[in-house]
Amino acid sequence: MRLALGHIKELRHVEDLTDETLHFIKQLGVDVVHLSRPLLFNEKHYRFMDLLHLRTRCEDAGLILEAIEGVPIGSYDKVMLGLPGRDEEIDQLATTIENMGRAGISIFSYHWMPNFVWRTSRTTLGRGGAKCMSFDMELAKNAPLSHNRIYTEEAMWANYEYFVRAIVPVAEQAGVKLALHPDDPPVESLGGIARIFRNFEGLKRAMEVIESPVHGLNLCLGCLSEMGTGVIESIRYFGERDKIFYIHFRDVQGAVPGFQECFINEGNTDLFEVVRTLREVGFTGSLLPDHVPQMAGDTPWGHRGRAYAIGYMTALLAAAS
Repeated sequence: MRLALGHIKELRHVEDLTDETLHFIKQLGVDVVHLSRPLLFNEKHYRFMDLLHLRTRCEDAGLILEAIEGVPIGSYDKVMLGLPGRDEEIDQLATTIENMGRAGISIFSYHWMPNFVWRTSRTTLGRGGAKCMSFDMELAKNAPLSHNRIYTEEAMWANYEYFVRAIVPVAEQAGVKLALHPDDPPVESLGGIARIFRNFEGLKRAMEVIESPVHGLNLCLGCLSEMGTGVIESIRYFGERDKIFYIHFRDVQGAVPGFQECFINEGNTDLFEVVRTLREVGFTGSLLPDHVPQMAGDTPWGHRGRAYAIGYMTALLAAAS
């Protein structure tokens, strides 16, 4: 296992991946970088030279660019919702994946939430007054339809199966792994759109749609913890089948219908048991912090929060070795 850092967003140019950021990552003892929805989307896909320059920018700083986490939501919402134009969007996603393969970037992460991640507060106070995100279904239940109509669970499954059957062969040819992120928050429906990857059964069914070594999971521990059950069981099941491509390493306090994000060592889950189980199932991929609390004097990216998490994760890996 190795540590990674990600969620470096809104890069308009390769130069926006600054020396300061890259040096900070390296100083923490981290060797792997994930980028979230980078670069301007001028052509509705990621261009080969942009991806290659990002890779070499990282490598020149002694880092590995392992994954691209997602594309702008508006570039594949027709795919998720089964709307006219979805085939064109799938073609654009295919071009992105092909260009990633050509550029030597090995993982593409995606989600199946057309209305994205929901939180009802971004300023809930955590330990020592740190600002944390939280979710309360009671506050969200009366939200208006986000996409003008209701999308049922059956419809969202049909759309997903159509997408996966089209895109997995492209990824196989390109040598790029496709990592599905669980729903966040993992509730039945939000804004009229069913959330089909809200539990173990949904993730298991997703992996059974098509069998391929490139079809797997970005297994977010926070989402598993939000579900309220089965964190270790999920790791064991998917890990033994080589379906965990990497892990968002975070936790929460409480579970749906209400939970609060927190520092990595005060959540629901025994993270030492998590690391030990990952070793037992032979997981050798990356672990990266996610959704860190906003500490006093921190930057918008959360340098201090991420440094705290990386320090704790480094100790966990050492203790479990």
